[in-house]
Amino acid sequence: MDDMYREVILEHAKYPHNFGSLELPDVSHEEHNPLCGDRVRIDLNIKDGVITDVRFHGRGCAISQASASLLTDELRGMSVDDARRYSKQDLLDLIGIPLDKNPVRIKCALLSLKTLKAGLYGVGSVEAEDIE
Repeated sequence: MDDMYREVILEHAKYPHNFGSLELPDVSHEEHNPLCGDRVRIDLNIKDGVITDVRFHGRGCAISQASASLLTDELRGMSVDDARRYSKQDLLDLIGIPLDKNPVRIKCALLSLKTLKAGLYGVGSVEAEDIE
């Protein structure tokens, strides 16, 4: 990871965007990484197939929290279909973590996407490896 991406991750971890909860979300789902203890919950409001509002709440390492902050920035105004197609490579590109480096941190980086997909598909849980 180069210094620019480290700065972005640290900034989003320290001052996360969209942090909090929605009062009456249409979708709310929480996932955790049992190996490190990171947790992320994502709340969505959806109208006419479009994500109109999004919040996340969680705790964990800088990468998991920054990833959730960056992902929620992307989701507002996105169609549910596009959010379902959002790939792990899209998110890794967004936060600047190459897939072939830092394999231990990949699960941290993908926790928010795992949470989003499980919530949108209405499933109990998905594995980071199963995210396209």
